[in-house]
Amino acid sequence: MDNPSHPLSYYNAYTCPVCRHGKISALALMEAFACNFCRHIFTANLEQQVITMADGQFPLTWYWTGHNWQGMATKNSLGWGYGLGAIAFVVLPTAIMGLGAYLFPPLPGSSLSWFPLAWTGLTFISHLACVLWLLLEYYQLPVFLYLEALRQRSQ
Repeated sequence: MDNPSHPLSYYNAYTCPVCRHGKISALALMEAFACNFCRHIFTANLEQQVITMADGQFPLTWYWTGHNWQGMATKNSLGWGYGLGAIAFVVLPTAIMGLGAYLFPPLPGSSLSWFPLAWTGLTFISHLACVLWLLLEYYQLPVFLYLEALRQRSQ
């Protein structure tokens, strides 16, 4: 690891590596940082120039380069298996619904002829929403704080 030109210290404030909107600074009487926007708490190792998110389910870690944060690979990071599982969770139920609607089409001119197509679309949207929600929970992104910041910025 290279020697940063602006080393990590408890006396400075830095951009938050999670939300990239707030600033992290040292908590009073503690050897930890906290973000003023997303409210995450980080423990620091000043010798290695590393911070670790202490309030998350998995300890996400970032390295300070002197100018910005670089994510460090952890053994708890999501791998390609989770990606394939997420794709299968979204595509397979949608394909089953679409295939059923194709093989057993409604009677032409019936009042609910739109229903199989709408149900297929709803299947896709609901399964995709589940996967996105799980990603947001895993990385603990403060979505509502982002929306509030955008609302304040537009005023």
